[in-house]
Amino acid sequence: MNYDTIIIGGGPSGLMAAIAASKHGARVLLLDKGNKLGRKLGISGGGRCNVTNAKQLDELIRHIPGNGRFLHSSFSHFNNHDIIRFFEELGIALKEEDDGRMFPVSDKAKTVVDALIHAVKRQGVDIRVDSPVQQVLYEQQQTAGVLCKDGTRLNAPAVILATGGKSVPHTGSTGDGFKWAEDAGHTITELFPTEVPLTSAEAWIQDKSLQGLALRGITLKVWNRKGKPIIEHAGDVLFTHFGLSGPAALRCSQYVVKTLKKEQTPTVLLTIDLFPGKSLEQLYQESLKMMEQENRKTIKNALKTLLPERIIPLLLKKSQLAEHITYDHIPKQQWRELCEKMKAFPVQINGTLSLEEAFVTGGGIHLKEVHPGTMESKIMPGLFFCGEILDIHGYTGGYNITAAFSTGYTAGMHAALQTAQEH
Repeated sequence: MNYDTIIIGGGPSGLMAAIAASKHGARVLLLDKGNKLGRKLGISGGGRCNVTNAKQLDELIRHIPGNGRFLHSSFSHFNNHDIIRFFEELGIALKEEDDGRMFPVSDKAKTVVDALIHAVKRQGVDIRVDSPVQQVLYEQQQTAGVLCKDGTRLNAPAVILATGGKSVPHTGSTGDGFKWAEDAGHTITELFPTEVPLTSAEAWIQDKSLQGLALRGITLKVWNRKGKPIIEHAGDVLFTHFGLSGPAALRCSQYVVKTLKKEQTPTVLLTIDLFPGKSLEQLYQESLKMMEQENRKTIKNALKTLLPERIIPLLLKKSQLAEHITYDHIPKQQWRELCEKMKAFPVQINGTLSLEEAFVTGGGIHLKEVHPGTMESKIMPGLFFCGEILDIHGYTGGYNITAAFSTGYTAGMHAALQTAQEH
């Protein structure tokens, strides 16, 4: 069978590549090894599918700390505002939530997945599910097609790898595409988990005393060995039986991974600022004043108006304050220490959950080997890449999916334009 473009992988970037390639006149085949398309898309955004983020472009790129600047060219073809327009033209009403996140009004990822698949079919793309690929064929120093595991050979002068990274493998992202890229001569930068919960061996984590406690509107900081902050993220954090989860922890994870590796240390210091809106001095004065007004209560009970109840015993213990004392017996130095702990509660982090348990894969196809304006390989003519297989990663909140849709559209469009020139 002969096609102009074969796309391997039916996730967000592969579906968008199929739409763009067929729209630009190519005869397209979309292959997926699973039994249905868009599986990762179906569970994204907590099952609601955060399709993009409405932020301004420079701000959007800032939220893609893993090589986001590489996306300038592909965003010139298809950016977040184009994504919003694209879905609205498909009849999907979108709504903007906090921090620019865009969701379907239906709050169902299925709405988005169904609309994309319908658009692919409407444009005459051939779809084959349950069709695992054995290898991508390269002949006479150019892309020639694919060989399926059932022995079928499919010819095409352009092949787009949209196979994803290695995170969330039950959706089909098991890293197949990395080998086919290496076969073509590509370098794969080291893969690592990002947007992933953090692990800690702290005694109070191990005894599960804070398990399930969520802290809202805090700030997390990651510190290096020299006592300098590397990154700071505001948001929510959740204590688990193994460490920390929640949006702020996930955003810090790639910096934890890189610092552990760079400094070759067993742990990295993280601090939680429970009162990011107040200075240490403000907190000290205001909390003492509150204690004075509640002078009959023990400090453990009085602090319940300031802090979640479950964290109070730990903070008092770390500040060497007895729980049962009242305002008249507060030692000022220890109280200042308590305020310091509330402003910078220390957690020693020893790692993260595995790459398979991460939301996003860090690392991938080395970007120096890819044309940013077309997503075509600089090494193997006719080979294109899009989505998470590339060494690009962003924060959760609509950034990774924006990169996937944008690179997918760019790869699809240029694969089609290239084959049109050859005809």
